[in-house]
Amino acid sequence: MKKIGVLFLMALIAASCGQQHKDSYTITVKIDGVEDGKTVFMKKADVNNQPVDVDSTTVQQGQFTFTGKADTPEIHFLLIDQVGNIPVIVENGDIEIEAYKDSINFSKMGGSPSNDDFYEFISGTRGIGERINALRQQMMKASQERDTVTIATLQDTYGDIQEEAKEYEVNFVEGHPDSYISALVLEKMLMSQSQTPEELKELYSSLSEDVKKTAVAERVAKQIENLTKVSVGATAPEFSAPTPEGEELALKDIKGKITIIDFWAAWCKPCRAENPHVVKLYEKYKDQGLSIIGVSLDRKKEDWEKAIAEDQLPWHHVSNLKFWQDPIAQLYNVKAIPATFILDENGKIIAKDLRGEALDTKLAELFEM
Repeated sequence: MKKIGVLFLMALIAASCGQQHKDSYTITVKIDGVEDGKTVFMKKADVNNQPVDVDSTTVQQGQFTFTGKADTPEIHFLLIDQVGNIPVIVENGDIEIEAYKDSINFSKMGGSPSNDDFYEFISGTRGIGERINALRQQMMKASQERDTVTIATLQDTYGDIQEEAKEYEVNFVEGHPDSYISALVLEKMLMSQSQTPEELKELYSSLSEDVKKTAVAERVAKQIENLTKVSVGATAPEFSAPTPEGEELALKDIKGKITIIDFWAAWCKPCRAENPHVVKLYEKYKDQGLSIIGVSLDRKKEDWEKAIAEDQLPWHHVSNLKFWQDPIAQLYNVKAIPATFILDENGKIIAKDLRGEALDTKLAELFEM
C-alpha cells in the first residue's frame, strides 16, 4: 500500500512538472562554427509588418537558448549576427533547432507541434523549390542562347511545377486543420494569389477553432473578406480621397460606361512604364465613356504631382499619401502595384490587373458591345 502511495505521489509530481512546462517555452539552438559571444536577436513583425526586437542572447559553446511564455503560437525569427536568420514558431514547449552556419536555410527544428509541422512543410516544399531554381537557370541559359524551342518547353514545365506547389499547399492545409502552420500557408496563398477568394474561404473554414484564434488566422480571415468584396463579379466598394488640388473626390462621382481604378505610385517603375500605353487607350476611348481614376500610393505630394505632370496623365487622381497604409489600397486588398480594377457602368468589377495587350483586347471588347 505504501509503495502504491509513493508511485501515485511521483505521478502527481510528474504531471505537475509537465503542466508547468506547458506554460512556458525553451528554444535551444545548436550551431557549430559560430564564435562565443556572437549576438542573437529574436524578432517578430509588428502590426505594420516591420521587424521589432523581442529578446536577445549570445552564443556560448556552440549553442544559445531563449525562454519565455507564449499565449498562442506565433512566428519569430532568430537573427544571428553576420550569419543569417532562422524562422521558428514560438509556442510553449521544448523547441530544439539544429542549425548550420553555412546553410542556415537547411536548419532542422522540432519538439513542439507547430515546429514539427513547420519542418514537415519546409521539407516538402524544398524539393519543389530546388526544381524551380534549376529550371530558372536553364531558362536563363536558353534565353541567352535564344533557344526559343527550349524556352517554350521549360515554360510548360515551370507551369506544371507551379501547379504541383499549389496542390501541395492545399493538401497540407486540408491535412493539418489543427496546425498553426496551415494559417501561415493560407497567408502565403493570399500573398501569391494562387487561389481564388472562394477557394481560400473554403480552406479557412476547415481550420480548427483554436487555429482561427491566432493572430495570423485572424488576419487571413479579414483579408479573405476583403478579397471577396473586390473579386470579379462584386460591386466595387465606394471610396473618396483628396485630389492634388486638395478637394475630396469620390468614385461614384467619376464613373463612366467603363471605369478603371488604377493603383500606382511615382516610385513604381512598372507603373510608370505602363502609363504611356494607358494614356493612348484613354485618348482612344474617353469620348465613348472610359473614365479612369488613379489612386497613388505615394508618400510625398510633390513626387505624386511631378509624376502626373511628367507622364501627362489626363484622368482623375486621388491619394491619401500613406504609402501601403493607404485605406483605399487596403479596402481593395492591393498588395502590389500596378493593380487595376475595371468596372462596368453599374460599378460591378468585370476584370482585374490587365495591362498591355490584354488591356487593349478587353477595352476593345467592352466598347464594341
